[in-house]
Amino acid sequence: MVIYILNIEKGDYVTRNSYDNDTVFKVINIKNGVYYLKGVEVRLIADAEITDLRKEENINEDDVIDDIDLLEDNLDRGEFFYLPAKALHIDSDEEYLSRCLKFYKRNGIMAVGKKINEKNVYEQLPMLLKEFKPDIVVITGHDAYYRKKGDAKDIKNYKNSLYFVKAVKAARNYEKSHEKLVIIAGACQSDYEDLIKAGANFASSPKRVNIHALDPAIIASTIALTKTDTQINVPELLEKTKYGSNGMGGIITNGLMYVGYPRWI
Repeated sequence: MVIYILNIEKGDYVTRNSYDNDTVFKVINIKNGVYYLKGVEVRLIADAEITDLRKEENINEDDVIDDIDLLEDNLDRGEFFYLPAKALHIDSDEEYLSRCLKFYKRNGIMAVGKKINEKNVYEQLPMLLKEFKPDIVVITGHDAYYRKKGDAKDIKNYKNSLYFVKAVKAARNYEKSHEKLVIIAGACQSDYEDLIKAGANFASSPKRVNIHALDPAIIASTIALTKTDTQINVPELLEKTKYGSNGMGGIITNGLMYVGYPRWI
């Protein structure tokens, strides 16, 4: 008989042997021998038994942000001034929200973050849009496509895609123009097609894969720091995200940063 002597506690970092230890998780709860996990980089919630886990050491969540290439600053700051777009970031996960807000701050973007459960976003969003008047709204959190339930085209086979679609429709009802309000929506394995049809500029997940915790913020930041007279190169933008066009996709959109002259002292 094999006896497993593995001390894994809440807050520890682990990987799953059955998935070739490809994703680092944090243990967020332990109940009746089941370990509940949340991805450190990937917006993924999972569970496993201790026999499937390998404990990982020396994991620093802040290092994940440092490993991502931040947007380059090629702006002429001699005579011109720049007004990046404002972002409203709605996330059901407080830790992911905090990391995204740090990313915005490092890139000089004014962003407001709100933690709201996926099911409630569409009800609260119109009020938040009126209050903060953002140029970009990010609607994300957690999602999953339940393959065993059937067709990927049926939104009923997703954990939260229906609620994301409702939120996108609420935002698009507030502002019909895709240029005046850029909407970025979805999470891991979300119903990409329905989110785009509902009015999102960018959404996840074309190939129903997981996405990085910062992917929505990377797209929002790029648009916020691109001049209004410049069209976003969508393929190049998607290359900045963790899984490229497998994880995120969208429509051709112009940047939202205004440029002024002369620069004040």
